[in-house]
Amino acid sequence: MELDRLDRDIIAALVDDARATYADIGAQVGLSASAVKRRVDRLRATGAITGFSARVAPQALGWTTEAYVELFCQGKTKPSDIALAVARFPEVVGAATITGEADALLHIRATDVRHVERVIERIAAETFVVRTKSVIVLSRLVDAPPGTTVPEPRNGTRTDA
Repeated sequence: MELDRLDRDIIAALVDDARATYADIGAQVGLSASAVKRRVDRLRATGAITGFSARVAPQALGWTTEAYVELFCQGKTKPSDIALAVARFPEVVGAATITGEADALLHIRATDVRHVERVIERIAAETFVVRTKSVIVLSRLVDAPPGTTVPEPRNGTRTDA
């Protein structure tokens, strides 16, 4: 899917405030409310916008402890199998395949260290997991909100890699 400048501006406005009206977004990007609605509908239909959600402070839920867990898997475990297994744990708020020795990296939020330990024990019991390696987050130094847009590359070169 190819996004033009207006599509990107509309998405940026929605990321900033998903509850903004089409009229408010239109005023920001120079379109009528109906034109914004048509574009948002098209962006949803093509999968560029996958949904809308509320951002909730983890602390409000009592989930103040964070950990990153490396998963080391058997043989040729498929990423889709890892995703399916870890998606069952609400404490896993992010997961990615990675380079290096580990097969995947999980981001876990929990109420305390014991809660993290229980989650890791349950994940480690998955049949494809050989071992795990974890670290506990002490403090966040930079915390960009979900959906933060990456600046456009200059002269065809990436500045975020």
